[in-house]
Amino acid sequence: MSIPLSGVPDLGAMPTASEVILRHIRSAIVTGALDEGAPIRQDEVAALFNVSKIPVREALKQLEAEGFVTFQRNRGAVVASLSEPEIAQIFEVRAILESNAIRLSIPEMTEADLDAAETRCKAFDAETDVSRWAELNWDFHSSLYEAGHRPYLLQMIRSVNDRVERYLRVQLTISGGHEIASKEHWQILAACRARDAEKAAALVYDHILSACKSLQTHLQHRP
Repeated sequence: MSIPLSGVPDLGAMPTASEVILRHIRSAIVTGALDEGAPIRQDEVAALFNVSKIPVREALKQLEAEGFVTFQRNRGAVVASLSEPEIAQIFEVRAILESNAIRLSIPEMTEADLDAAETRCKAFDAETDVSRWAELNWDFHSSLYEAGHRPYLLQMIRSVNDRVERYLRVQLTISGGHEIASKEHWQILAACRARDAEKAAALVYDHILSACKSLQTHLQHRP
């Protein structure tokens, strides 16, 4: 008897247990649900997902390679923290990558692309739930780079953003960070509509480094 193949899932394309666990823990770190320095107990994670410790260890080793987790003697895996110089360097990398991404994207942008970016810009403006600001900020920024058709570059930018999203969430809530970001978003979008790639790139670069300086000031004065 032949087995009908329609609707059969591609098991080879399905994520492994370690990949599912990795995404779960990474998301918890990125969103701030897990604070820096918080322990990640392998037995608790294994019980949560009803698996052995093997896929948990695999996930944690990958997260260590990505910089989200460190292993400490007598403590095991803990959420990695970033020093102020490390945060500054990551924001600098963001500025370099994203200013180049928008420079490459603008010549390929259609009116539909610009309208989609404007919709995301308005969504960021209108959102009152502070927990969503970082997510909507990424939605707007990424919409400006997609027309460049550089998926590897966009993936790299996403990875760099993940490293500092928990800090960006803080920055957007201090010293009118959301309002300032919103104003600068509209300036960037206006440069895109004018097809001025160099101006847009400069605005993106300054926008990211300005956010970094605001965050650094906050970190220096926190108790």
